Amino acid sequence: MAKLTEQDIINWKGSEDDYMNADQLEFFRERLVQMKEELVANATQTTNHLQEQEATPDPADRATLEEEYALELRTRDRERKLLLKIDSTLRNIDANNYGFCEDTGEPIGLLRLLARPTASLTVEAQERRERQKKQYAD
Repeated sequence: MAKLTEQDIINWKGSEDDYMNADQLEFFRERLVQMKEELVANATQTTNHLQEQEATPDPADRATLEEEYALELRTRDRERKLLLKIDSTLRNIDANNYGFCEDTGEPIGLLRLLARPTASLTVEAQERRERQKKQYAD
């Protein structure tokens, strides 16, 4: 079969036995690798950008730059965590565990995985975890 497209995934009407077949796994692997490459490129660009900046004598300009740097670094930190999640997800693909809920073992669903390729829980399981977390945090 030819490489799947996002539209193929959206339109998939296969049986539960055909869920996460080799073509679907390859589609998501490529998507995750592409995400990883983009994140690494962003990190490299940020590093270069921060190294190129010159100090400015004006306190207001300096404060603005420092706030921009802090925001950029927070963004990169979130992306660093996403990189770890992507690596974990790629290992799940290699182990043929991808696409199934960590809690229940049920299929996560192709549309959810399209929206969030690193998802490891069904929507219901994620909502349940969030309710429990909120309940115990209060």
